[in-house]
Amino acid sequence: MNKQRALTILGATSLLVAVNSAVARDYVSIVGSSTVYPFATVVAEQFGKTSKFKTPKIESTGSGGGLKLFCAGVGVQHPDITNASRRIKSTEQELCAKNGIEDIVEVKIGYDGIVLGNSRKAEPFEITRKDIFLALAKEVPDPGGAEKLVANPYKTWKDVNPELPDKRIEVLGPPPTSGTRDAFVELAMEGGCKKFDWIKAMKSEDKKAYKTVCHTIREDGAFVEAGENDNLIVQKLETNPDAFGIFGFSFLDQNSDRIQGSKIEGVSPGFEEIAEGKYPVSRPLYFYVKKAHVEVIPGMKEYLAEFTSEKAWGEDGYLSDKGLIPMPVPERKEVSASVNGLKPMPSLASASK
Repeated sequence: MNKQRALTILGATSLLVAVNSAVARDYVSIVGSSTVYPFATVVAEQFGKTSKFKTPKIESTGSGGGLKLFCAGVGVQHPDITNASRRIKSTEQELCAKNGIEDIVEVKIGYDGIVLGNSRKAEPFEITRKDIFLALAKEVPDPGGAEKLVANPYKTWKDVNPELPDKRIEVLGPPPTSGTRDAFVELAMEGGCKKFDWIKAMKSEDKKAYKTVCHTIREDGAFVEAGENDNLIVQKLETNPDAFGIFGFSFLDQNSDRIQGSKIEGVSPGFEEIAEGKYPVSRPLYFYVKKAHVEVIPGMKEYLAEFTSEKAWGEDGYLSDKGLIPMPVPERKEVSASVNGLKPMPSLASASK
């Protein structure tokens, strides 16, 4: 028996012993994404009301922070589920495996759009991904036209694009541990970065350098890390109508009386626009499950069934009322079958080779 297999069996055995002991945990423990948190909370509350099991306990830690906790080991001292507003990374899968977590069930729950929003007291904003990159990247193409990078010189939106307002660039956004931040730099920043052909060409020549250019946000005050609390961003936008915030569509949907989403490439961040793939800055949402915990933590299997039921994530489900963009019917059926069968996801590292 190899060492890794022995560790896995030992971890699972420890879990069984713990669950059957006096200190066993009798509720589902969930951590992770602040974007998925409201959806998971609604499901957990519904589950607690309509089942014989306790309401799951959910902590908003950010996608990266949640996966770190999730991958720390098997046993009741570790979370059963982690929410994520981006897909798990191969390095995170490797960390899980190193700590005895071999079987992870991936649950894709729907879609979300990433919004660049401002206060309803301010004028509506229309911008492109190229504008976003030039406004927020640490280094940008030389404004003089040379094919070289310079420290971002832009102070106002008008500096970036003469058609934009002559107002100071100030954007409140999530920290590096956030899946929203990861998705924003990949979809919005990189989406604008590769509009420059000579930078786009770097991807095939030096992928690491290309990613550094496209994904690194400036640190001179134009971008302000506002933590994982989206409510705090809204409060700051209300007190400063010239500022913008980055958050998920579901949060915009729940606060549409206070904030508005900017059009990106002429498309508003709306439910239909995201569902139909027209809005350019949208992403899938997930949660991840430890298969080893499912049979021993009371209510886990039933919580999964509740979340993947049509009454929850369907087109007329209660999660769509909260701003979740449902997956198409065939995709929901496929994911549901995978979850019901507790099918472990494949290794991303081996899949990429």
